[in-house]
Amino acid sequence: MNIPATLKYTKDHEWVKIDGDIAVVGITDFAQSELGDIVYVDIQTEGETLAHGEVFGAIEAVKTVADAFMPLSGEIVEVNPELGDAPESINKDPYEAGWMIKIKYSDVSEIDTLLSAAQYEEII
Repeated sequence: MNIPATLKYTKDHEWVKIDGDIAVVGITDFAQSELGDIVYVDIQTEGETLAHGEVFGAIEAVKTVADAFMPLSGEIVEVNPELGDAPESINKDPYEAGWMIKIKYSDVSEIDTLLSAAQYEEII
């Protein structure tokens, strides 16, 4: 299982990469393997400001549909445009090509609530 130590994680299986005042978000390698083949990603929240824990989109796989949750409060400033034509990018490369959204986060203290790679590994 690939769990990069340079990223932060949530109990809901999202990964977070902090880049200045922007957080790049996707689902973990564990999550994509549990979902199976991803066939559609529905994110209609670009430009919206959502609170930590709110649903920002949905991931449809062959066997199920899963919600994706905001790991940090803030404005969704970008949605990965490649996911419309290639949702399977999440399966093939969840930490690079399969990123889902970029958030301009509004509360830096929420970063401290995210899990380290070691902590995430313990819960899975």
